[in-house]
Amino acid sequence: MINFDSIKHVRGESQFVDDYIPYEKILYGYVFYSPIAHGLIKKLDYSEALQIPGVKYVFTYKDIPGENQVGGIIQDEELFAEHKVEFVGHPIALVVAEDFLTAKKAAKKIKVEFEELEPVFDPRVAYEKGSLIMPPRVFSLGDVNEAWSKCDYIIEGRVDSGAQEHLYLETQGSIAYPIENDSIKIYSSTQNPTHTQRIAARVLGLPMNKIEVDVLRLGGGFGGKEDQATHWAVMAALAAKKLKTAVKIILPRQEDMRLTGKRHPYSSDFKIGLDKNGKILAYEVTFYQNAGASADLSPAILERTLFHTTNTYYIPNVKATAISCKTNLLSNTAFRGFGGPQAMFVIESALFKASKVTGIDYHELQKINLLKEGDEFPYGQRAKNCRAQICYNTLEKIYNLPEVKKQINQYNQTSRFFKKAYSIMPICFGISFTSTFLNQASALVHVYTDGSVGISTAAVEMGQGVNQKLIEIASKVLSISKSRIKIETTNTTRVANTSPTAASKAADLNGFAVMEACEIIMGRLKKFAAQLLNVKEDNVQLIDESVYVNNQKTELRWNELIQKAYLSRISLSAQAHHATPDVYFDREKSKGEPFAYHVYGTALIEVTVDCLRGTYKIDSVKVVHDLGESLHEIIDLGQIEGGIVQGIGWMTMEEILFNEKGKLITDALSTYKVPDIFFAPEKIEVHFLENAPNPFGPFKSKAVGEPPFMYGIGAYFAILKAMLEFNPNMELNFKAPMTNERVLMSLYSKIREKVHQTIN
Repeated sequence: MINFDSIKHVRGESQFVDDYIPYEKILYGYVFYSPIAHGLIKKLDYSEALQIPGVKYVFTYKDIPGENQVGGIIQDEELFAEHKVEFVGHPIALVVAEDFLTAKKAAKKIKVEFEELEPVFDPRVAYEKGSLIMPPRVFSLGDVNEAWSKCDYIIEGRVDSGAQEHLYLETQGSIAYPIENDSIKIYSSTQNPTHTQRIAARVLGLPMNKIEVDVLRLGGGFGGKEDQATHWAVMAALAAKKLKTAVKIILPRQEDMRLTGKRHPYSSDFKIGLDKNGKILAYEVTFYQNAGASADLSPAILERTLFHTTNTYYIPNVKATAISCKTNLLSNTAFRGFGGPQAMFVIESALFKASKVTGIDYHELQKINLLKEGDEFPYGQRAKNCRAQICYNTLEKIYNLPEVKKQINQYNQTSRFFKKAYSIMPICFGISFTSTFLNQASALVHVYTDGSVGISTAAVEMGQGVNQKLIEIASKVLSISKSRIKIETTNTTRVANTSPTAASKAADLNGFAVMEACEIIMGRLKKFAAQLLNVKEDNVQLIDESVYVNNQKTELRWNELIQKAYLSRISLSAQAHHATPDVYFDREKSKGEPFAYHVYGTALIEVTVDCLRGTYKIDSVKVVHDLGESLHEIIDLGQIEGGIVQGIGWMTMEEILFNEKGKLITDALSTYKVPDIFFAPEKIEVHFLENAPNPFGPFKSKAVGEPPFMYGIGAYFAILKAMLEFNPNMELNFKAPMTNERVLMSLYSKIREKVHQTIN
């Protein structure tokens, strides 16, 4: 199995937005943004910037012909700040010049006077002040208030999870240029071409049919380009329309980190009740989501947090409250997992603390409470084709958990300062957009007269291998060589009204659409071949580019069939639309069946902690993953491995820090640390669960993009267990990421207290 995109990447042949030069004359944009977190704009002076040779124009909100509004779910976000700035990095103006350095130089000449206002950075403080993005949401099942009296143990606690930088290889960027009929064409590094088209039309005051958005591929996205790629595309389009030439905006790495949102930090309170046997009877949780300055995708992310409140466990009585808090930080946005990891970290923390109170092993508590077929989720859907227990049990068996425990115990008995530990992380992740209308996709398939095939869909290739999966699907349905098939760019004029490439649904939605379009063409070809050969249509098959009759190969080959079909005026093109069946969600009742299916899996993570220095290494990650029947095992393995390492990074070393004025101080790779080849687990083993077809995916496959990320959560608890081996009396504080500094200060709390006293 070959991923042809990977070959192009290695050769340096793959093109990205920054490689396009659509005009001989092209101008460059640089964003001037707020240096303060909260304040009123009293005066803006860019006259000096305009005097610099090569500067063509400085755009502000006054130059917008349509609406100065880029908000999606909630329209609460200005493209350019008009009278107030709400975070450090809030765009105020766009300088356009003959080259990038001139634009950057001119931006530094812009002067602005503010009346500073008090900022809010903590979501709990924002909640107390009533600063919310929207009213709180609640999911419930059973009656928690009635259930507490039946619990033998009731445990409460607080959990804090940090933000995370997307750090895609290709920074945000776009090129826009005018075309005839007062229209604009945009090349954008976006996961969501239709959203970009819609918002550009709104800002420019044009109908959507005058905005064309084209996406060849992205150099990574992880959710960071689902909504926030739009801003730069719209700015480029605004400038191109005004100046009547091509305008390019490519954010430098540091500007990208300063101007774009992150994974949402959460602060959460939990209360969990269990009986004496370890069965969870009740669970109550409140999530405080730090949305940042505007809604962006926070409402949808918050909702998915609620959907994954109980992870892969059945709890009969649940009350989950989620609050999206408006603060004066960058507007946080989609990130792989889309709110699910934050919820799973809380329930795992609750179980971990419960194990210390009850004396029941943490992993025994996991096993006792795993979902079974027919168990109800807090949102009303019931588990079907549930593989939670089989994944857990298979992992224990094939990776010989008793031997793992034995070896770790032996090591710890003889090692004073280095301690080993393992943790198990089971997952359950729902697959579908929880906004039902987004569960649709279209495909346009052309068979050309030489037998080659072109496919257009809504899927955006961003390194996850969706293009190769679509080729696999078309190749299977048409029974032709994969080398004949080309995936076209994602373009809003060929496939309209697209859903974003997100929620791990691209291969499912677009794969089904491709399958159905190819089947339409195959139906025509089989009927035509039957006429040519004077046989019944039911007896005709196309296998490996040959026509078969009654399982006997004929002389009629693919190329000849296509030529004859064209000459006989048989349509060799088809468009198909696929909508995921039987998914719905009633937001008034907070009940429904929002997911087509769930992905299950279990990971075993082993770590070694240096308890003198506070450092650690991830020794191994071993996984049993429910993948259905893989469309492309190499791509799926890569997605699982990448997701695991990214999840471990979020839980361990990736720490986003702001100073007391709301300025991001981890805005470069010298200050923001991500897993590299030296930090990555020494061993990653993935076992695809066998005999587990998925009736709800193309060719019985399952989505793979987001679920593996959650395995990384297990690294946190493995490190925590190793720390407790060294210092059993250590205070339990569930705060991520578990950086080396946090390990050290937690292990030696008395030293930490002395340091704090000295500082104060």
